Amino acid sequence: MIKVTRFNGEEFVINCDLIEHVEHTPDSVITLTNGHRFVVKESVDEIINRVILFKRGIYQFGTNE
Repeated sequence: MIKVTRFNGEEFVINCDLIEHVEHTPDSVITLTNGHRFVVKESVDEIINRVILFKRGIYQFGTNE
């Protein structure tokens, strides 16, 4: 799950496993596998980095036992 921000300032969380693609149009638009689209303040690079950090945290959790 990653936290993103709508243009009205509202923060919400998206399940990053459901992200189909992210585009810059010039705003960042996240499209989920179910077709729902979200326009957010974060840049495409920020979204990618948040997904990477989230996934890294999951995979490292299992190896630190």
